[in-house]
Amino acid sequence: MPADAAPILVTGATGFCGGHLALRLAGNGHRVRALVRPTAETDQLKAAGVELVTGDLTARADVAKAAEGCRKIYHIAAVYRTASHPDSYYEDVNVGGTVNVLEAAKKHGVARTIHCSTIGVHGDVKEFPCTEDSPFNPGDIYQRTKLAGEQAAQAAFKAGLPGVVFRPAGMYGPGDLRFLKLFKSVNDGRFIMFGSGETFYHLVYIDDLIDGILLCGEHPDALGGTFIIAGDRWVSLNEWVAEIAGALGVPEPKIRLPYWPLEAAAVACEAACKPFGIEPPLHPRRAHFFKKHRAFSIERARKVLGYDPKIPLAEGVRRTAAWYIANGHITPRKAAA
Repeated sequence: MPADAAPILVTGATGFCGGHLALRLAGNGHRVRALVRPTAETDQLKAAGVELVTGDLTARADVAKAAEGCRKIYHIAAVYRTASHPDSYYEDVNVGGTVNVLEAAKKHGVARTIHCSTIGVHGDVKEFPCTEDSPFNPGDIYQRTKLAGEQAAQAAFKAGLPGVVFRPAGMYGPGDLRFLKLFKSVNDGRFIMFGSGETFYHLVYIDDLIDGILLCGEHPDALGGTFIIAGDRWVSLNEWVAEIAGALGVPEPKIRLPYWPLEAAAVACEAACKPFGIEPPLHPRRAHFFKKHRAFSIERARKVLGYDPKIPLAEGVRRTAAWYIANGHITPRKAAA
């Protein structure tokens, strides 16, 4: 089999980022393989001709089987910010799962492994803009385990495994449901800004993110590097919410409250729900959206990879809002009236 005909493995292909990546690769004519759980929704992947291997990221044998014969691995899978899972689950997936991928890549002689970390390893940013060399400052179990997973990948790459690390900003776009609550609350006139709204947030539209990930997987100068992949600029929460309101054709939210009662309620809510395995409606990681700064430089990705994000925030928000409406997630206020 010619080297370029060998499959590319994508973990996390049933998620937002991994799904877009797998479909882009398949659309570009690559053979794509996905490691998926038995209960995952895979119709879209099947329709695109993606080869499915049933298994679990935390099972070493499953990952090794999925990686066999692959020339590249894009490791996107992770457990994100759910408060109902115990900390051990984050360890098993975000650290143990990453180690399984790295071991499988070494075992099968994979030509390049592209590891998805997160800008969250820098936590609440203290310098603007934050760069790849800025201090680590993880603030919760998700960020701590993602940092540990990244460090495992970095160690493997320094030891000779060919690979790249990228840290994506807050990803959004058609297909994303993580920011649906934000869009819905603005649309319904229920959004409340806690604090000044001048906290910085850095987003990346999904098409730009996939462009950056593919550069990490293909550019010869990417090997051994670490790259922040984000939009062309960061914005304040006030600006982001205003763009959402504009895209939905509703007035900008006016209600503002102090931040500290929100965090106190979040701590209490998580403490009450977590022992019972219940996903709390409010938890500190969600409250920190209003508090923790996210502002990053993409100069390294620009200079080394030629990364050039093309979708400005207003256009990305407009496309996302249109997708929510078209898929019945949001009813426009005029239509509802």
